[in-house]
Amino acid sequence: MNFKTTLIASTLISSSFLVTIPASANEQLAASLCDYVAADDKKRLRKKLKESRVKLRNIFSGVTCSGNNLLRHAMKNNADGTGKFIVKKLPKSDLAAGGDVDWAAENGHSDSPIVAGIKARAGI
Repeated sequence: MNFKTTLIASTLISSSFLVTIPASANEQLAASLCDYVAADDKKRLRKKLKESRVKLRNIFSGVTCSGNNLLRHAMKNNADGTGKFIVKKLPKSDLAAGGDVDWAAENGHSDSPIVAGIKARAGI
């Protein structure tokens, strides 16, 4: 092979390794929300929701972080600030019917300030 064919072949082979399938916008939003909740970064969480023009109450049921909803993810990561923020943004009926208080009791998070916020807001 001459130099030109070798160069073209090596370029094609190396560029094939660089091609990745982009994640959808919804998956990227969910991943960002999970990261901000885990880091207890309420400011960036609010900013991301505002930039995306979505309300937390509308997307809460569709976002999972390691198999948990955002509230449970906050409890597991001791992210009390973002957890209490999420509690304030969700409807009382969703909090009462969500089962998060029972989950917290089963998983050793019953003394979390997030659970106290859920109980106070939902009237449990």
